[in-house]
Amino acid sequence: MFGGAGAGAAFLAVYLMVPPLARRLEARGMCVPDVMKKGCPPVARPGGPAILAGLAAGCIPLAWHAGGWGVPAMLLTISAACAIGYVDDRRVMAGWFKPVALCAAALPLILAGPYDTSLEFPLFGAVHIPVLYLGVILAVVSTTGNTVNSIDVMNGVASGYVAMAAGAVCVVLAVLGRWDALAFGAVLLAASLAFYRYHRLPSRIFPGDSGALALGVTYGCLAIYGGVEVVAAVAMLPAIANSFFFLHSVRRIVEHRQIGRAAVVRDDSLRLGDSGDPGAPVTLVRLILRRGPMTEAQVVREIFRLGAFSSGLAVLTGLMMVS
Repeated sequence: MFGGAGAGAAFLAVYLMVPPLARRLEARGMCVPDVMKKGCPPVARPGGPAILAGLAAGCIPLAWHAGGWGVPAMLLTISAACAIGYVDDRRVMAGWFKPVALCAAALPLILAGPYDTSLEFPLFGAVHIPVLYLGVILAVVSTTGNTVNSIDVMNGVASGYVAMAAGAVCVVLAVLGRWDALAFGAVLLAASLAFYRYHRLPSRIFPGDSGALALGVTYGCLAIYGGVEVVAAVAMLPAIANSFFFLHSVRRIVEHRQIGRAAVVRDDSLRLGDSGDPGAPVTLVRLILRRGPMTEAQVVREIFRLGAFSSGLAVLTGLMMVS
């Protein structure tokens, strides 16, 4: 019951807050050009405050039911991640800023968060690593936040992909009977779906770094809370691969907006294609476009197909964890 209340509160908060937030951002000139569209129309950004408000609203009944500091600690970490992203929304920071700052944001989760110091693997069972697990928390929070942020490249991708991955994790949590974590996952799923309503093609608002980091870090908290870190990683494989391709090609940690060479180009018919520039970073979108020019909608559909496949693998992985 409390899980449904949390999910409902999260969905309504995001759904009702985004339109006035978008109008306020537009009135203040806080827009960015949608470079994938003809004429590069301005789109409001960032939507992070609405996403954070929805997550906070959804966590209230969960915190009341669970008691203790676990859920508030996760919300503090998520809020810190959103604030870090908002700084980057307003001013382009150095490449190291977000990974390092997200590690600092994980401190409330480490100090008071709900987690078991074990990693659970399919077939092989759990491995107890009480000291090393603290490093796992830092890695999960920083990686999921930056991974979702790096795949936020087209209309609807970040929010839609997180909803898909969170849905797969929720299925696994239901099978494993981890109801408190399932309720938290339902909050993330509801907030992601509500924001996707406005983020999907054609976008009325972009999440910005604040929104993408909030969604990604919430997903990381879900993985830790539910003890399904491996399952969550499998569901995120295409997004993780995107980050790996980018880092391997540029060979340094750098902000996407600081890359001066384009990996993707748009022709007069609004079809996207690989730029062919050997010095441009390698990304998931660029690899998809190696098959030939596509519209933005077609590229988004291909990303979601990969996400659906990896989410299915995540569910299968979770089923192998059932004792």
